[in-house]
Amino acid sequence: MQELGNAINESLSDSERIAEAIGEIKRAGYDVFLVLEATIGFNKREDADAEEESPEMPLRSKVGSTGKIKLTTQDQKFLRALKIAVDDEHE
Repeated sequence: MQELGNAINESLSDSERIAEAIGEIKRAGYDVFLVLEATIGFNKREDADAEEESPEMPLRSKVGSTGKIKLTTQDQKFLRALKIAVDDEHE
């Protein structure tokens, strides 16, 4: 987890585009501070799941036969944290 946090921090710090945008704001007479919050969750996979998905494989969407997305409890918590309403019928 620490390595991931360091990698994200480095990529933001090294971004010329971000530095340019901050420079423009400062030239306009503003003090700038940047606070980003990231929520990164992970769960230990069962052995069967670990064999199906390797780190190189993209995550698959969970779509039922009705075409509706199946949300996990974690999905619902994440969406609510972002202030996105979740229909009760999808729970």
